[in-house]
Amino acid sequence: MCLGKAVEGVIHWRLAVIMAERNISNNELAEMLGMHPTSISRMKTRRQFTRIDEPTLNALCKALQCQPGDLMVYEPDDSRPNKS
Repeated sequence: MCLGKAVEGVIHWRLAVIMAERNISNNELAEMLGMHPTSISRMKTRRQFTRIDEPTLNALCKALQCQPGDLMVYEPDDSRPNKS
């Protein structure tokens, strides 16, 4: 699907924030998800959202008891003038 214009914003990945709020370590989350702690560390240190598959997102939401929207937030690029 093409929206016809450039994306004017960014989606921030908040896994590190959610883990800190719940006091869950990389090792604990890795064990809950059946993943290697290094994989959790890589996911956690992302600042901008790239890609995540549905099974991983489902597993994160279940383990962290959160909604997908808790793990990511959209911030518009307010530095560009509005095009009306």
